[in-house]
Amino acid sequence: MKRPTLEAVAARAGVSKSTVSRVVNGDTTVTPNFRELVLRAVNELGYVPNSVARSLVTQRTNSIALVVSDPPAGLFSDDPMFSAVVRSASRALEAASKQVVLMLAGSDESRVRVQEYVAAGHVDGVMLVSFYGADPLPAALMRMGLPMASFGKPVSAPSVPYVDNDNLGGARQAVEHLLSRGRRRIATISGPLDMIASQDRLTGYRETLRDTGRRSIIAVGDFTRVSGDQAMCQLLEDDPGLDAVFAANDLMAIGALHALRRAGRRVPDDVAVVGFDDIEAALYTDPPLTTVRSPMADQALAVVSLLLGLFEDGRADPVILPTELVVRESS
Repeated sequence: MKRPTLEAVAARAGVSKSTVSRVVNGDTTVTPNFRELVLRAVNELGYVPNSVARSLVTQRTNSIALVVSDPPAGLFSDDPMFSAVVRSASRALEAASKQVVLMLAGSDESRVRVQEYVAAGHVDGVMLVSFYGADPLPAALMRMGLPMASFGKPVSAPSVPYVDNDNLGGARQAVEHLLSRGRRRIATISGPLDMIASQDRLTGYRETLRDTGRRSIIAVGDFTRVSGDQAMCQLLEDDPGLDAVFAANDLMAIGALHALRRAGRRVPDDVAVVGFDDIEAALYTDPPLTTVRSPMADQALAVVSLLLGLFEDGRADPVILPTELVVRESS
């Protein structure tokens, strides 16, 4: 069956070909009467716009690259926050009639492929997810001049509009809660120190303890369960008398719970534990995990809104979303 053409729609509607083109490309200057005639003809004929031809006219591909840095081994499979971000962002972009192109950028070769794909004009904009400080890709993409927004502040391209949690304030909430419970030797398991979120959560921990004259007790993880387990073992070896730990994400807090159980430490009687993120698994740990809630789905929607706003006026300010302490039995 022959595909209906723009000319056929124009003949059926009794209008010019240019009027049909303006209607199917979203031009709002066409009068309601003519728009109704064109849309009725489109429906009657089953006309589907030629996306290639339309992109030549509009200079838009209606595609967005969702570029995700390759995280530590196991983090994608273990951490539901990543899937929540990708799922929420994809749905919001598709609702805005944007095609989502998911691209992983965890090696030099894949970063080059991402740069070449974006430079070739295959997408109208870029959304960044989970980039570490030494990663050169955000800065390279920024130089291409396309609209770009980031989930979290990228270290290598600080001028890119971004959406993030109040990481510093959330860490303060966690440590203040532990202090209010009478805990005196509070340790932390930090995330990777080349990520802004990790740096801010560590700063919040340090500043809150410093205000009370207490010293910091720090181990560094990489946001995985295994690293939380290993860091907790290190902390117990370094300071057997610690009575609380704030982990910079829930997966590391869950790893810490496992290490404490092996060491014969009761939670929260001997050591209180607080995480960050409020993933679903936090409800089902033993005991259920106190944590700082950071609504990742809301952040993803805010990044999409930020990016779409760049198409309208070309500028956007960073957005910082509030966090909330959720108290459960682990503290």
